Amino acid sequence: MPSPYDADTTAPHARPLMTRALTREADRARHLLAGARWRPTAPDTEAATAVLARLTAPLPARQAPTERRLAVARDRRLQRILRTTLHHLDAGAISPPAAALLAAVARALLPWHAHPNPPPAAAAPAHTAAPHPPGRAPTPPTEAGEALLPALIALFTTLAAPPPPGTAPLTPAAEPWHARHEGRFRRYGRPGPGVWTAETVGCPGCGGTTGPWTVVCDWQAITLGCACGTATREHGLAFSEVRLLMPDG
Repeated sequence: MPSPYDADTTAPHARPLMTRALTREADRARHLLAGARWRPTAPDTEAATAVLARLTAPLPARQAPTERRLAVARDRRLQRILRTTLHHLDAGAISPPAAALLAAVARALLPWHAHPNPPPAAAAPAHTAAPHPPGRAPTPPTEAGEALLPALIALFTTLAAPPPPGTAPLTPAAEPWHARHEGRFRRYGRPGPGVWTAETVGCPGCGGTTGPWTVVCDWQAITLGCACGTATREHGLAFSEVRLLMPDG
């Protein structure tokens, strides 16, 4: 049976949706919630409620909207889902299984990071290790993105539901992951509205910045291991600044 997260991405010049992690984490979340093995924490519920509001937001009601305006509104809705997901993922308050799920949602919706509204500052996060060819920005596959919404709405409705009376939060362990990364990690700051700072992370042992890095994450902290043998958790990187550069899976 095909997954509800498997969507057609064959539009011309479309950037493919990366849904392998989403399929895995959404299925895992559904089974944990159905078996009462995951009872979300208050921050989990708050994040799920915020994402659900974006998922269910109607398109702007306009009389006879033009085709272009409607297309922009559809993409803007997907972009707002992504930005709200990233906000709660990087806030650091949610549980490991919620972080794994939100990271998977963000990965699937990455084509809308800069579309239709690009970040207002050049130093803002790019969340990609593969720039598009010059002069040809990829087109987000809007229909494929919207095809994800019904299954996500159902899942986040369950996550956002109030807990049964007399129950306490129960947090299962999230599946840890590890990967190898060739290249730089950038740590971003936002000192003011529309203002971003970006700093390349260096190894505290040798000062190297380009790896290769060994990345280990248990969804509570991320460890970066340098080829020189130094490993550190004191890098200041948010989950999205690391996880979204890794391969889908």
